[in-house]
Amino acid sequence: MAMEKQTDIYNIIGRNLRKFRMERGYTQRGLSEALLLSESFIAKLEAKTYQTISIDTLLLIANFLDVDITSFFDENILNEEIHRKKKSEKKKRAKSEKKPR
Repeated sequence: MAMEKQTDIYNIIGRNLRKFRMERGYTQRGLSEALLLSESFIAKLEAKTYQTISIDTLLLIANFLDVDITSFFDENILNEEIHRKKKSEKKKRAKSEKKPR
């Protein structure tokens, strides 16, 4: 059970990292080069793997992306994004169904 919780937090960090990185227009390669980290490290963080990260490295990334370090631990950020995407997709489907053929 403890290992599952630990894995979950790393996945939350990774998903939030991906969201913040993409919002700011960085590729995994671009972010890794700017921070002198390996591209595979960034990729593993964002993937659903058990990739650990030090607080120092997370702070480095947070400062570079100009986000509060605590944002990486926030499940709600990701849930809100998923909700927004679903709502947007639903609107698009409704519009396309209304168009005459």
